[in-house]
Amino acid sequence: MVSQILLFKTPVNSKVKVKYQKYRLLNGKIKTLVQHVNDGSIITRFDKTPLPQKATDVVCPHFLELKWAYGCPFDCSWCYLKGTFRFRPAGMKPVVKDLGKVKLHVETFLQEVKAPEILNTGEIADSLMMENSINSFSKFIIPMFEAQSKHKILFVTKSNNVRNLLQINPHKQVIVSFSLNALPVAELWEKKAPRVLDRIKAAEKLVKAGYEVRIRIDPMVPVDNWESVYRELIDRIFLKFRPERVTFGSLRGLQSTINGTKDTSWVHYLKETSNWGKKIDFATRLKMYLSIITYLRKKYKYDEIALCKETRAMWQNLGIDYKNIKCNCIW
Repeated sequence: MVSQILLFKTPVNSKVKVKYQKYRLLNGKIKTLVQHVNDGSIITRFDKTPLPQKATDVVCPHFLELKWAYGCPFDCSWCYLKGTFRFRPAGMKPVVKDLGKVKLHVETFLQEVKAPEILNTGEIADSLMMENSINSFSKFIIPMFEAQSKHKILFVTKSNNVRNLLQINPHKQVIVSFSLNALPVAELWEKKAPRVLDRIKAAEKLVKAGYEVRIRIDPMVPVDNWESVYRELIDRIFLKFRPERVTFGSLRGLQSTINGTKDTSWVHYLKETSNWGKKIDFATRLKMYLSIITYLRKKYKYDEIALCKETRAMWQNLGIDYKNIKCNCIW
C-alpha cells in the first residue's frame, strides 16, 4: 500500500490549545465539551448533524474524530469519502498526516481533557489501512492511550489485518469496530475489501485476546432474499463471538457521493430524502430493521443495538429511545 506524508512540521515548543464549547445533547441537556484541538485538523468534534426536529431528520450524536489520515484502499461503491475527497489531488488514496503533529495534539488532549471521551479514528479513513507499513498506526497510537485510563480510542475498519493489535498489551483503552455486511452485498459493492468471513475471524481473534469489539452492519441493502442473507450474517457472527454492541444502518447516499462514484448500481434503491442524503424508502428500512433486530432478540437474547444516521421517525417506530443512544462512536 502506498502512503503519503503531509509536508508540514509542528515546532516542538508549539502551544497546543483545547477549544471547548457548550453543546445541547440529544437528551436535551447542555454540556461543555471539546470542540477541537488547535485548528481542528487532528482532533475535532463531528457536529454536522443538527439536533433532530422533524421526523425525517437523522439522529447522530456529536462524537470526536481523531483525523490521523484520510482515504481508504477498499473503494466500496457507496463510500461517502468518494464525495468528500472528490476534489483532492490524491482522491481516495490513503494519506497519513504528520505523525509528530498527531502525537502533540493527542498527548495534549489526553493530559488536559477531564471528561471521558472516545476518539474515532475511522471517520475519514480506515483505521487499520496502514498496518502493513513501517508506520503502523496501532503501534503508534495505542501506547499513548494506555498511559492513561480516562479516554478510549476507537478503530473502525473493514480490514482483517489485526496482527499488530494481537501483539499490543495492554489494550484496555481500545475499542475495535468491524464493518460487516451480508455476503452477497459485500461481493457486489465491497469488492476490494477483505472477505466478510475473514473480517469475522479477525474480530474473533481480538475478542479472544480481550479487546472490546463492536460490529457495524451498515449499509443494509434490500437485495433479493435480504432477510435470509442478513440472518445468515448474524448467525456467522454469533457463532464466533458476542459483540459488545451492534449498530445497524441502511443504504444512503449524499448527492456528492453519488456524483463521485463510478459504480451507481446501488443508487436505484434510494427513494426518500433526509437531511443526510437519499435513503431507501421508510417502509422497507423499517421492515429490515424489525426483522433482524427481532431475530437477534429472540435467538440470541441480544439487545445492545443502535442505528446509524437513521431518522427520528425510524427510532420511534422501532420503539428505541434515541435520546439515550448508545451507538458505534460513543460510550
